[in-house]
Amino acid sequence: MRILIKYQYLMKLVERMPRVCKATSGPERSLQERQKQHMARGLPKQKPIAGVKQVIVVASGKGGVGKSTTAVNLALGLTANDPSKTVGILDADVYGPSIPKLMSLKGNPELTDNNLMRPLMNFGIPCMSMGFLVEDVAPIVWRGLMVMSAIEKLLRQVDWGLLDYLVIDMPPGTGDVQLSITQNVPIAGAVIVSTPQDIALLDARRGAEMFRKVNVPVLGIVQNMSVFQCPKCNHQTHIFGADGARALADTLGVQVLGDIPLHLSIREMSDRGQPVVVSSPDSPEAEAYRKVATAVVQRLEELSG
Repeated sequence: MRILIKYQYLMKLVERMPRVCKATSGPERSLQERQKQHMARGLPKQKPIAGVKQVIVVASGKGGVGKSTTAVNLALGLTANDPSKTVGILDADVYGPSIPKLMSLKGNPELTDNNLMRPLMNFGIPCMSMGFLVEDVAPIVWRGLMVMSAIEKLLRQVDWGLLDYLVIDMPPGTGDVQLSITQNVPIAGAVIVSTPQDIALLDARRGAEMFRKVNVPVLGIVQNMSVFQCPKCNHQTHIFGADGARALADTLGVQVLGDIPLHLSIREMSDRGQPVVVSSPDSPEAEAYRKVATAVVQRLEELSG
């Protein structure tokens, strides 16, 4: 009986708590407004990367969907479409850097007189990656603070020169690195890469929603590995499903930037460090990437216009 009375007394106190809080908060500011101000005070101020006009992030909710290959061929497609534009690539995937392999680059960056790292260059594209700073097979076993410190150095301690576009190859998922970059650097837009498979689309949607929450425009979705065409009989097979990314784009209210086929030459050329846009520029696969690059530029112009 005594326990029941105490429980009822506590419940009455809980019911009265909102009224007490409202009465003591004062008419000038609500509790929610104060919390919002405290949150905003704790966020870092965005600062542009020196010499870079526009930053494009290439992201995916899930690994293994061809995000890094898309990022590399997007960067090369931007320069192929307009040779007057200068483009760089930043590999922000600290734990699993792919850009050194995809761009056939090895070695350590040199330092300028200002103690900034010089990006390594291939195919006319300056590149920076954690893969240039560690051994090829060395695992990076770091906690969050060390990863954030590395990202800050890759963003701020690199001499990019003058770039029209910096393409950032983001790690998969929606974690600390994504938040750190979007909160510290003004992002012109995000490109979401996904296969048409349902399980990949679930994570792609999470990635798109994350960018919206941090006020980064989603330029659109790239539907990667959209179709496989048999090299012998030319029969087309939708191995990962058909048009799943298009359905997601409709749901999110964004456009599909392009379809990239599942083609042997893309895989072979990527493994050799010879991206298909430069190794087979006249192929349908290279044309598909150039169309994506065109669509990205058009979306950026729409947003800035």
